[in-house]
Amino acid sequence: MNNVLIIGAGGVGSVVAHKCAMVPEVFGEITLASRTLSKCDAIAEEIKKRTGRVISTAKVDADNAEETAALIRETGAKLLINVALPYQDLNLMDACLLAGCDYMDTANYEPLDVAKFEYSWQWDYQDRFTEKGLSALLGSGFDPGVTNVFTAWALKHHFDEIHTLDIIDVNGGNHGKAFATNFNPEINIREVTAECRHFEAGEFVVTEPMSKHQSFTCPEGVGTYEIYRMYHEELESLVKHIPTLRRAQFWMSFSTNYLNHLEVLQNVGMTRIDPVIYQGVEIVPLQFLKAVLPNPSDLGVSTKGRTCIGNVITGIKNGQAKAIYIYNICDHEACFEEVGSQAISYTTGVPAMIGAKQILTGDWKKSGVWNIEQHDPDAFMNDLMQHGLPWKVMELTPDQAAKFQVI
Repeated sequence: MNNVLIIGAGGVGSVVAHKCAMVPEVFGEITLASRTLSKCDAIAEEIKKRTGRVISTAKVDADNAEETAALIRETGAKLLINVALPYQDLNLMDACLLAGCDYMDTANYEPLDVAKFEYSWQWDYQDRFTEKGLSALLGSGFDPGVTNVFTAWALKHHFDEIHTLDIIDVNGGNHGKAFATNFNPEINIREVTAECRHFEAGEFVVTEPMSKHQSFTCPEGVGTYEIYRMYHEELESLVKHIPTLRRAQFWMSFSTNYLNHLEVLQNVGMTRIDPVIYQGVEIVPLQFLKAVLPNPSDLGVSTKGRTCIGNVITGIKNGQAKAIYIYNICDHEACFEEVGSQAISYTTGVPAMIGAKQILTGDWKKSGVWNIEQHDPDAFMNDLMQHGLPWKVMELTPDQAAKFQVI
């Protein structure tokens, strides 16, 4: 039986648990665990109402590898699905090694006390997972995740070489709040305030955060939005595993309202990650800010609109220049109707379930630590169509490609 242990009971954890429960032919007993048992129990009750399926819940400290390993053994989990905080990735990988369990996540490791994220720490686990005969899948969300698989699939079916890659993430939704983040506020704000890096001519080029932006019109009437160049973790693995890339960039849309609020918060020190003393107690300003902002998992009820996330890719096929745009559009209200979540959590949680499915069915089961684009993309792409994230491909003429070339 393919028992699984899901660590993390936020918005994404809820989607993952719902979607796993909807595929009983693959997922056996499901256990949802976090530091706060009541959150797990609430999600389990919703899953029972929506699907009729009963899942188990447990309390666990994901920072404690021994405790997590004990829970893995108790549940008989073959796979740990990590949708907790990125700070906990290494502890959870350690737990899998201790208990003999496969591992997967949606975001790469970053230290708690440094605003920095990269794959090197997790790639260092390659030999340990190989020696144990265990598989670790890194970055099975949407970006990273689906965007990586889009690129691998495009290379397999549309290109002999890929030369440029522009990943464009647009959230055309409106939650009606004065200021809120669509996923964990602490992680979100650390990410968007970090210095920008994009890949060009064989190296990463560093620029100021959010210093380059332009207008981008999404297909199918989603709308026109201002997109800002920023660093995102899939660039690190994609330029390593697709060595013909000459330029790779990541873009995300932000409203003026969001950026104005963020600037004020930065100016008054509320985005700091170093501790300060307040009334004799040590607190981290960004963690306090997280506590007072709206919970992303509560935004689904009010969020309307659509997301549009995809890749503009250029390269050559049979000696001829070629360009495509591959994308998914996801409706916030449809996601809420299905699983009680807004589309940001949905577009991360569904690919996490699909990545888990690839491991449990054996398609992606191989020893070692692997980024998602290193596996064959076809079954994953088919599952996106079947499980709520259908995608489309636009063949672009040179003139059309020029319009998409966000450089």
